[in-house]
This record gives sequence, C-alpha cells and structure tokens, in this order.
Amino acid sequence: MAKILRATEKDVSALLPLIAEYWSFEAISGFNPQRVGEQLTRLLSEPGLGAGWLAVSEAAPVGYLLAVYVFSLEHLGLTAEIDEFYVVPGQRGRGVGAELLKTAEGEFARMRCTNVSLQLSKNNGSARSSYHRHGYAERSGYELLDKMLQDG
Repeated sequence: MAKILRATEKDVSALLPLIAEYWSFEAISGFNPQRVGEQLTRLLSEPGLGAGWLAVSEAAPVGYLLAVYVFSLEHLGLTAEIDEFYVVPGQRGRGVGAELLKTAEGEFARMRCTNVSLQLSKNNGSARSSYHRHGYAERSGYELLDKMLQDG
C-alpha cells in the first residue's frame, strides 16, 4: 500500500512529473514546468490557498491530489475544490486513490469545509464510477463555465 504524505514545497520536483502525466492524460495544453512549479510552490507554501498530498510506494511517487479553498456564501462557508487528482496507471485499483481522497477529506473536515467539489472530464468513466462510490454526484442543473483572465 502506498504511503500518503502531506505535500510541501520540497515535493515540487517529485510532483512535477506526475502533473505532466496528468495533463497529458487529460489533454490539458500548455504544461510549462517552470510556471507550474512556481504556482505549485505558492499553493504548497500558503495554507490558506489549499493543500496537496503525495502518494509514495517503494520510494517512488505514484499519485497526488491538490485542492484549493474557496469561500462560498451559497455553501455557507469554506469549500474545497479538488483541482488535480492523479494516480499512475500501474497503481490504479489498488486503493491509492481512495487513500488520497480519504486523507484529503479528513483535512477538509478539520478545516471546517462545508462542501467538496471537483471537475471531471466527460470521457473519464472509470474516475466517475470511483467518485460515485465515494459519495460524489453530479450537481443537477449546473455545468462549469470558465474564462482565462491572462495568457496562460
């Protein structure tokens, strides 16, 4: 079983290859290790922004989960959004993702978050099934819209 560690700025170099894999898996364009590393360092060094966890098996990073905190009047307080969540293919189905999620949700509860949300690719059926097993559901009548404010 993988060990789940709270990610710190010292883990950025271990996280970057996993993030590159995730972005490739999800066809997210524009991966720039320097820019991503800078923002990841910011996230992991400012606890009010969010938190991250790293899964390690046999001294190798095998997964991660990054979350950001948002205050929501609609949800009556601080909410957590799972921003990125990835487990390497060879470790899927072994409980690594479930342990990452359980650890993160424990921290969200400790932070007194009232809600947890996430974005999921419409084509990622296996992840959708996993989230459903862990109590997550689509929010009826809503869909995500976004707009980049800077060249990114």
